[in-house]
Amino acid sequence: MTNLETKQELTREYRDIKYILTSNMRAKLLLALYEIPKNLDELRKELTKPSATILHGLKELETINLVKKAQKCYELTSNGYLLTTNMVKLIENWYALSKNEIFWDNHDLSDIPEEIIKNIYLLKDAKYINSTTSDLSIAFNKYINLISNSTELQMILPIYSENHFKHIITLLNEDKLKKLEIIINEEIYKSIENNEIFKKELLNNKKVNVIIISKPVTIFLTQSKEFMSLTLFFKDGHYDDSQILIANDKNAKKWALSLWKFYLGEKNNDNRSQDS
Repeated sequence: MTNLETKQELTREYRDIKYILTSNMRAKLLLALYEIPKNLDELRKELTKPSATILHGLKELETINLVKKAQKCYELTSNGYLLTTNMVKLIENWYALSKNEIFWDNHDLSDIPEEIIKNIYLLKDAKYINSTTSDLSIAFNKYINLISNSTELQMILPIYSENHFKHIITLLNEDKLKKLEIIINEEIYKSIENNEIFKKELLNNKKVNVIIISKPVTIFLTQSKEFMSLTLFFKDGHYDDSQILIANDKNAKKWALSLWKFYLGEKNNDNRSQDS
């Protein structure tokens, strides 16, 4: 699809969604029918509106092929289902961003791929934790507590941090951490390699799998079976260890896994570039 066709499609999509969102009744009807078809009585009870108002809204949606009547029930058409799915995602994305607005607004998001940003709604239940001037280690201590209770971890590590490495090595030596996969760039790898202790306890540890990518990243992602966490860089390029987003629900872990897999793909891209 050409850029022109994409823009035209987005324009049509925007026009349709705008038409829906500018009417509470049209939007509520689509959401009410999103899961299962319903008859007029069910819609009237759910929306607490008179039949005439609901029928008027249904007629408008039928006219643009978003709703159809099947026997005594109303249901979404295929177009209606797709549009409502996008609308739900838009609402949930907006909620997720608004809920943790400070975190998202303060940081550089450029290394989070567009297709993963679009699914930010999966983090709607994530918790934002911020250190304070009286205790600058709140976010860091919370992170250490999380990783201390996980037996397997996957990390996208964008910084060389002796504090993080020392805690990780302790967990490895105490056999609390049984498997660790780290994605790092070449510069961080060389810095670890130049430290004899870190080289021995991390790079040469059989429990650790180090995956090297060529370019720096501005994402510190950690995920396990129990949780996911995310810290980012300020827009001026400095790493921010004072704010962290954490979650333990399946949607958030799904989002984290997609980001992890993307950067695993970056490693594969590096290999292909070297081969060519």
